[in-house]
Amino acid sequence: MAKQKAGVERPPGMADVARVAGVSAQTVSRVLSDHPNVQDKTRAKVLAAVDQLGYRRNNAARMLSSGRSRTIGVVTLQTNFYSRAAVTSGIEHAAQAAGYTVSTATTTSLDTSAIEGALSRLADQGAEGIILSVPLIHTSPRIEQLTRATPTITIDGSRTDATEVVAIDQTLAARLATQHLLDLGHDTVWHVAGPEEWLEAAARREGWRSTLEEAGRPVPPPLEGDWSPGSGYRNGLVLARIPDVTAVFVASDEMAFGVIRALHELGRRVPEDISVVGVDDIELAEYCSPSLTTVAQPFARMGALAVAHLLRLIAEPGALPEPASVEPQLVARASTAPAKGGGAA
Repeated sequence: MAKQKAGVERPPGMADVARVAGVSAQTVSRVLSDHPNVQDKTRAKVLAAVDQLGYRRNNAARMLSSGRSRTIGVVTLQTNFYSRAAVTSGIEHAAQAAGYTVSTATTTSLDTSAIEGALSRLADQGAEGIILSVPLIHTSPRIEQLTRATPTITIDGSRTDATEVVAIDQTLAARLATQHLLDLGHDTVWHVAGPEEWLEAAARREGWRSTLEEAGRPVPPPLEGDWSPGSGYRNGLVLARIPDVTAVFVASDEMAFGVIRALHELGRRVPEDISVVGVDDIELAEYCSPSLTTVAQPFARMGALAVAHLLRLIAEPGALPEPASVEPQLVARASTAPAKGGGAA
């Protein structure tokens, strides 16, 4: 590092990079601002000097000089659920690879006023684009105004008039799970659903219901959960006391763990008595007992796709929204088996 006072080091500055690269400070500024009028050889020398010195450019100065923050904003819900963290991680990795930083605005509510506040904070910070990673069911004039002013991608099926959607096909996820259980010879499939106010939960419930109806099977009343293992456990205690239950589709892996625990405590074996399928394929799904059959959701890919679409909108502000859907995949493990007296269709 460069010396500031006797025995005191200061971080390297742009002048230090220029000295090591043998160019002017203005040339260094052009390289770091992605200016097109820089020869490749010169650009390489400057970037090599940056690496050698460990130079880190001040974001505030960069924004002042270029008018760009190189920052992506993410609105997310405060929660411990795996899916939220996995999508955010995918966004952060993809943004970093593209040379962007991520600023997160966390909300504790799905109320429109809370979403408005989060969007406003990111806009005030100078975010070049925003990823709205919340299950937005209702919008508002202020949300529409904010998402028109700043390029915005929504995920989880949410959308506003001005946003582009990147989503996992949740209806297909439910269809894969339900059809898997029907193919194993089960007469019908019970469902532990997620909260009604979540678009993901509504789509999974519809996929489950329509698959049973198309197969001409009875549709049991869905049981309500809140994504937590505790709600799965409470619903599992109910399911264990219904003799006719042989197959259950649970709207998340974490709830499925609770269901399996309750079934075990009340003497219903999985999968010998009741087959269970979850959704998400979180890391623990493979290692619980029995290992959980689930519908895997490519969260990292979804985050990366959202970043890619957002960067395109930033580069082409007038581009028309183009919804993108990511397909889930069934992962069959030990928690499902053919129904007693039946067999795989």
